[in-house]
Amino acid sequence: MSRRAWLAGSLAAGGALIGCAESIPKGRQGVDLWFSYGGKNRQLLERLVARYNESQPAIWVRPVFQGDYFECLAKLRTAVAAGAAPALSHVVGEVVPYLAEAGVLEPLSDYPGAGELDFVPSLGQAGTWARGAARPLVALPFNRSTPIAYLNGKLLKEARLEPPRSWDELTEAARALGSRSGAAPRWGFECPIDWWFWVALVGQAGGQIIEPNGELSLGGEAGAQGVLLWQRLVRDRLMRPPPGRDYNAWEVVNQDFLAGRAAMIWTSTAFLRYLEENARFPVLAAPLPKHTRRAVPTGGTFFVVLRRAPEDEKRAAWEFLRWMNQAEQSVDWATGTGYLPVTKQAVSLLETRGYYQEHPNDRVAYDQLEVAMTWPWSRSLFRVQREVIQPRLEQAVLTGTPARELLDEARALARRELGSSEVSPGTSSGASSGRREVAE
Repeated sequence: MSRRAWLAGSLAAGGALIGCAESIPKGRQGVDLWFSYGGKNRQLLERLVARYNESQPAIWVRPVFQGDYFECLAKLRTAVAAGAAPALSHVVGEVVPYLAEAGVLEPLSDYPGAGELDFVPSLGQAGTWARGAARPLVALPFNRSTPIAYLNGKLLKEARLEPPRSWDELTEAARALGSRSGAAPRWGFECPIDWWFWVALVGQAGGQIIEPNGELSLGGEAGAQGVLLWQRLVRDRLMRPPPGRDYNAWEVVNQDFLAGRAAMIWTSTAFLRYLEENARFPVLAAPLPKHTRRAVPTGGTFFVVLRRAPEDEKRAAWEFLRWMNQAEQSVDWATGTGYLPVTKQAVSLLETRGYYQEHPNDRVAYDQLEVAMTWPWSRSLFRVQREVIQPRLEQAVLTGTPARELLDEARALARRELGSSEVSPGTSSGASSGRREVAE
């Protein structure tokens, strides 16, 4: 599939582009915000938007729900191809380089106040991607997260165990905490078989997905070690491979943990508040264990402004983004969800108010950023994830396909379909090269 075809997608895949949206009051400049996720997080975002709309008389932001991350992205691709994209959306981080290189994102550096945004380095564009600071600013952090471990505090105390700090300790804790007999069997460990968690394992084993010279290595031996760990845990019945794909599998993991069917899980910091509020036992958050080193990828989404939107809508979108990144809004979003506070001012406010002392699990999530990995600025990163790695991870864990054989196949496919060097090595604007490509 060509990059142009990937962007255009299918009109059928996009579904309804706009959905239900409230009317814009007379005299206000309207701007649509496309967003993902539901439940409490959706309610909190809608409350923040309503607060912004009430705080000033000139702009009216309309939040428009577009399904989960992948559904929203499919609709956005379709809207871009049709010339009907909204001014403002948020997109999963792995797709930002592709959209930037395709020239569809608005450069934001020259908007008023852009240079004053004090993002936590590893959460903003500058620290999320290799050489991110040298590229035009096209993405502002929104709901940012890392993988994190959650443990049943009651079971851990009864077993007199500490949170595992290494892969070996993870295996032993899963064996000690699991129970496969009786009326209520319990898995010692559970984790979605998902690209994001595999990237964490690759980093912990000392590897990276794409090398600094652009070689698409998929971690080399470290990539195989991550798959082998999952295979051993599943083979020894210490880990349940959750059924379903994408966020269905994540939901299974969360529900098994809350129901006492899993003693330890890996999932996102985004679920911290949800798990704490719904568990009938103490929830203990812990950093992910290491193998040869500690490492976690960052995840979640970034706000982007679409380049071809009307100028007045883009200006209105920017004013909303500036407001959303003020300390109070960032604090409200982080403390209400479990996502990470994205500005230094927000972190300082949480520390001053004693929030981290009262909520140590939140501090664990923030402190884990010390070992956050950078993503490569790769046009094909999202396609590597969705088309090459994700289905093969499931195949390996569920069928026992040899890990090294699987990754050899994945590397060959990625290099053949996507090219062997997918990282842009320079620091020039991706938008200019993207505009040439779209115009061809």
